[in-house]
Amino acid sequence: MKAAEIRSAFLKFFESKGHQIVASSPVVPGDDPTLLFTNAGMNQFKDVFLGFDKRPYTRAATAQKCIRAGGKHNDLENVGYTARHHTFFEMLGNFSFGDYFKEDAIKYAWELLTEVFKLPKEKLLATVYAEDDEAYNIWTQQIGLPPERVIRIGDNKGARYASDNFWMMGDTGPCGPCSEIFYDFGPSVAGGPPGSPDEDGDRYTEVWNNVFMQFNRRVDENGNYVMDLLPKPSVDTGMGLERLTRVLQNVQTNYDIDLFITLMASAQTVLKQAGALEIDPASPSLKVIADHIRACAFTVADGVIPSNEGRGYVLRRIARRAIRHGYKLGARAPFFHKLVDALATEMGSAYPELKQQQARVTEVLKIEEERFFQTIANGMEILDTALASLPAGTPLGGDIAFKLHDTYGFPLDLTADVLRERGLTVDEAGFNAAMKEQRERAREKGKFKLAQGLEYSGTPTTFHGYDKLFIEGAKVTGIYVDGSRVDVARSGDDAVIVLDNTPFYAESGGQVGDAGAMQNGTARFVVEDTQKIQADVFGHHGRVVEGEIKLGDTLNARVDGNRRTATQRHHSVTHIMHKALREVLGEHVQQKGSLVDAEKTRFDFAHNAPMTDEQIRKVEQIVNREILANAATQARVMGIEDAQKTGAMMLFGEKYGDSVRVLDIGSSRELCGGTHVARTGDIGLFKIVAEGGVAAGVRRVEAVAGEVALNLVLERDSQLEQVSGALKVPAAEVGSKLAQVLDGVRALEKELAALKGKLASNQGDALVGQAVEVGGIKVLAATLEGADVPALREAVDKLRDKLGSAAVVLAAVADGKVSLIAGVTADLTGKVKAGELVNFVAQQVGGKGGGRPDMAQAGGTNPAALPAALAAVKDWVAGKL
Repeated sequence: MKAAEIRSAFLKFFESKGHQIVASSPVVPGDDPTLLFTNAGMNQFKDVFLGFDKRPYTRAATAQKCIRAGGKHNDLENVGYTARHHTFFEMLGNFSFGDYFKEDAIKYAWELLTEVFKLPKEKLLATVYAEDDEAYNIWTQQIGLPPERVIRIGDNKGARYASDNFWMMGDTGPCGPCSEIFYDFGPSVAGGPPGSPDEDGDRYTEVWNNVFMQFNRRVDENGNYVMDLLPKPSVDTGMGLERLTRVLQNVQTNYDIDLFITLMASAQTVLKQAGALEIDPASPSLKVIADHIRACAFTVADGVIPSNEGRGYVLRRIARRAIRHGYKLGARAPFFHKLVDALATEMGSAYPELKQQQARVTEVLKIEEERFFQTIANGMEILDTALASLPAGTPLGGDIAFKLHDTYGFPLDLTADVLRERGLTVDEAGFNAAMKEQRERAREKGKFKLAQGLEYSGTPTTFHGYDKLFIEGAKVTGIYVDGSRVDVARSGDDAVIVLDNTPFYAESGGQVGDAGAMQNGTARFVVEDTQKIQADVFGHHGRVVEGEIKLGDTLNARVDGNRRTATQRHHSVTHIMHKALREVLGEHVQQKGSLVDAEKTRFDFAHNAPMTDEQIRKVEQIVNREILANAATQARVMGIEDAQKTGAMMLFGEKYGDSVRVLDIGSSRELCGGTHVARTGDIGLFKIVAEGGVAAGVRRVEAVAGEVALNLVLERDSQLEQVSGALKVPAAEVGSKLAQVLDGVRALEKELAALKGKLASNQGDALVGQAVEVGGIKVLAATLEGADVPALREAVDKLRDKLGSAAVVLAAVADGKVSLIAGVTADLTGKVKAGELVNFVAQQVGGKGGGRPDMAQAGGTNPAALPAALAAVKDWVAGKL
C-alpha cells in the first residue's frame, strides 16, 4: 500500500466505526498561543477534552499535519541522521470524547493493524502503564497477547505519574495512562524492546499510542496533588503515517517509503539542473531536502513567511538548512522552491490547501532561497577557512559562528549541522555572548547606529538636501561591510556607503534619516536610512541590489521625495507645537525627547499633569491658525552667540558648533539643522492623536500632519457617519442620542437584574424541598438556570432564612464558566465555613475562591464537572460536623 492509500484506509476504517472524519487543522494553531506549531493530532480537540468546547459528535478521526522543529518538541537536528525523525509528519488519530474507552480503543487498534493492514500478530507487542491492570488484562485476556509481549512501563523518572506511559496535558487537568503498540523488525536491526536499556534502537518501532484520559489532576485544599476520576473518560490516539508506512512497505527507514522516494527523485532532478553532478541516492542530504520541503511548504501555505522571529524564524532555519544541504551536493543556483510542484502532486489530494496555495508557496520560498544564495558561498568559504586552521578537538569559536549568523544568514543550528558532519562542535556560549552584545548595542543605538563606530579618515560630506532631492556624480569615498572598511560592495551585501556630496539628510535633532536610492549605469544601491559617522560625514545604510560599487565610483543619488515631504511637515509642526504647549501649559514646558518621521511627530516634554481635553483642543487651534497664516519659513546661519541673542530656543539639545542655523517657522524661533517646509501652509493640517505620561514629570504628545492628518480626519468622519446611520439621527445629534440610548440600556439592565433576582428567588423557593438533612442541619447544593452572581447571592440569602440551620451552595453556568455562591447560617460558621465550602466545589470545576465564613464566592472553567462537584457537598459538610 502507498502512503496515500494507508491514510485513506485508516480514515475509512474509523468512519465505519461511527467516527466523524475531521479535516486537519493548520500547522499554525491560530487559537492556542501556547504552541509554536501544531505538534499532535489532539491539538485541535484540546478544548473539547478540557470541557470548554462541545462538538456534534463524540467520535472523531483525523490525518493531522504536524511540525516539530522548535520549542519543547524539536526534531530538527535529528532529521537526515536517523531512520524516523522528521520536521513535518502526519499523525493519524482516532478520538473518543466521553464515548468508548480502553476496551474499544485497544480492539480498534488491533483490528486495524492485524485485519485491515494484515500485520503479523507475532510481530506486535504492547506497553501499558505499570499500574494499569485494566489495560494489561484487555491485552492479555481479550486480545490474547502473550504476557511476555505486554510490557509494564512504570515509575522510571523518579516520581509517580512521571512515566513515559502516563500522559499529562499539564501539571493539572485531564491525564491518564498510555498503551503503545510496537512493531518488531527482527534481530537483524539493532535495539531492544521498550523499557530496556537499548530501547532507542530501531528494531522496535512504535506505531500506535493510545492515551486514556481517565483522571483529573488537581490541587486540594492542602496544596497537594490529587487524582479524581473523570466523569466521562476519553481517548486520544496517535499513529505516525510515515512510521506505519515504513512497517507496511517493509523498508529500512521512513525515507525509503514511496512518498519520500518520489520527493528525493524530484530533488535529484532539480539539483542537477542547479549544477550538482553525481548524487548518492542514499545521501542524508537528500533526506533533509525531501523532509524540509514538506515542512516549509505547509508552513507557508498556512500563512507564515520567513522572518527573524517566531514561526517565521523557524521556517527560515528549516529552509536554509535544506538549501545548505543542496549546496553541499553541488547546487550553485536556487533549486529548493522547485520541489513545491512535486509535493503538491504527491500530497495535494489529501491537503487541497497545498494546491490552492502552490504558486504563492513557490514564490515565497524562491525569494528566500535567492536571498540566501547571495551569501552562502561567502559564508561557506569563511567556515571552511576557519575549520582548516582549527586545532583537533577544538570547538569553532562563537565569534565566527555569530559572524556567519549575522552577516551571511547562517542560523546557529545550520553551522552546528555542518560541524556535526565533520565530527566538530561549536562554542555556543561564545555565540550567545556575541548575540547578547549585539542586542545591547542595538538597544542603545538603534537599528543603524553602528555607523557611529566606523573609522573614517576621508573627505567630509557636503549636504545639499536643503534645496535638492537629487544630485549627479557623487563620489564614493567610503564603503563598509560587516563593520569593516572594504574596497567593493557586491550584490546582496548590506553596506554603509559614504559620498563626498549628498542630498540625503542624516538622522539628527529627532528627525529620522532619509531613504531613497543611488545608482550608476551598472549598479544600484537602495538606501534604507542615513546616519552620521562623524559630525560632517554621512553614512548611507542599505543594500546593493544590482552590480557592485567600488571606492571612487560616482553615483546619482535620489531621496525618496514623498517620505521626505511627510517628514518635513511633521518636523516643522513640532516647532510650532512646542511654542503652543508653552503658551497653553506654561513656560516650564521643555523638550525632553522627540522622534519625527513620515508617519508622526512624537514629542516628550516636562509637565507634571495630564493635559485636559480643553488644553489639547487649544494647542490644536493655535497650531492650525499658524498653518493657515501660511507664513514663509526663514533659515539663517549665524554665530552661536548671535543666535542666542535672537531669543532662539534649542529644541533638540544637540551639540552645536560655532555657526548654527536659526529657523523661523510661524511665530516659533529655534536652533535646528533639520529640513523643513517652505511655508507653514505646506503643513496642511495638524491633529493630536495621543497624550500620556512616560516618566515622572514627563508627558508625551503624538501628533500627525499633512496627508496623515487628513486621512485620520476622513476615517473618523466615516466612523461618525456609521454611528449616525445606526442611531438614525444627523451627525450633529449623535452625542445627545447616544446619551439617551445609554440611559435606556442602563434602565433595561436594572430591570433585567430585578427579573433575574425574581427568577432566582422563585427557583430558590422551589429548591427548598430538595435540601437534605445531614447531622441535624439542612444541606442544599443546586444549579439555578439563567442566574447571575447578584441573583445567586440573593437566592442564597433567602434560602438560608427559609431553611434555618443550613449550608447552601448555588451555581450558575454562562459562556462556559461556572459561578458559585456558598452561604452558611451563623450558628454553623464555627464548624462549616462558607469560604472553605465554596473553594471545595470550585477546585473540582477548575477554579478557586473564598470569602467570609457566612458567605463566599468562587468561579470555575469546567462546567462538565459541576454535577459531580455539587453531589459531593453533602459528604464534605458531614465531614465537618
